[in-house]
Amino acid sequence: MTAPFTGDRIILKDLGFYGYHGLMSEEKALGQRFFIDLECGVDLTSPAQTDSIGQTVSYAAIYDVVKEAFEGRRMQLIEAVAQNIVDAVFQSFADVEWIIVRVRKPEAPIAMVRGEAAIELHRQRSER
Repeated sequence: MTAPFTGDRIILKDLGFYGYHGLMSEEKALGQRFFIDLECGVDLTSPAQTDSIGQTVSYAAIYDVVKEAFEGRRMQLIEAVAQNIVDAVFQSFADVEWIIVRVRKPEAPIAMVRGEAAIELHRQRSER
């Protein structure tokens, strides 16, 4: 097995969702935008050589799993949202060895004129 977070990867960036995650009552009632970036460590040697979709993990399928994990449960913390995404991706795709997930919250309830609050989780699949 390769060292964690190195090698081939499937990358999805700026996935936008509207959700009701947060601690504040306004966040839970009104919702807000969230953006998710993720990198999934997958050996892409075979699809690169065969040009066959059957030899890889579909980024469209990863998106569907991320969307369901994001929308499936309301959570207070974006850390928990990210962990829920990690768990869903690992459960759905046996070929994913590691994942980096960033959850960005551009309208976090803090007095900022520009920018966003975000967290990032780095997780490696447990030994099988």
